[in-house]
Amino acid sequence: VFFGVALEPELMSSFLNGLPEQEARDKFLETCHSTRWAEGMLAQRPFEDDAALLKGAQEIWERLGEEDWLEAFRGHPKIGDAESLRKKYHGNSGSLSSVEQSGVSGASEEVIQALAKGNQDYEEKNGFIFIVCASGKSAAEMLEILQGRLPNDRDQELKNAAVEQAKITALRLQKFGASAQL
Repeated sequence: VFFGVALEPELMSSFLNGLPEQEARDKFLETCHSTRWAEGMLAQRPFEDDAALLKGAQEIWERLGEEDWLEAFRGHPKIGDAESLRKKYHGNSGSLSSVEQSGVSGASEEVIQALAKGNQDYEEKNGFIFIVCASGKSAAEMLEILQGRLPNDRDQELKNAAVEQAKITALRLQKFGASAQL
């Protein structure tokens, strides 16, 4: 379990251990766009097993601070307006984030408009984009979460977003393991 996300046994450590350093760095940055987190993960290779990889990922993340978290958040696509939401959520670019956020596909125009407005309000208030582990969530569920978090102060939201980023990271690491089995 990594930040509350139950992960199935995969071949994450074998896959990531077997990559040349630059490719591993790129995969870590694709997983979590924090340079210090990626460098910390590189320094821990080779991983004994998947449990060691996940434990290291969690420990490194927990030692990071605001600037590192904000760097990771900036690695997410920004949702700025309803048109970009439509393109992002109704199209399928195949990127990790588009797959994670596929629950928004088929969302009503009303929900898309509310998500766009909520995301804009959130970013204006907090100075960073709304981060939520969207995997398995519908657009309406994400909107409900966004609306529930909007009243929080920035410090609370920074912590909330960091926890959500950690969940996203765990799922992305698992996907690398699954892709290694193919």
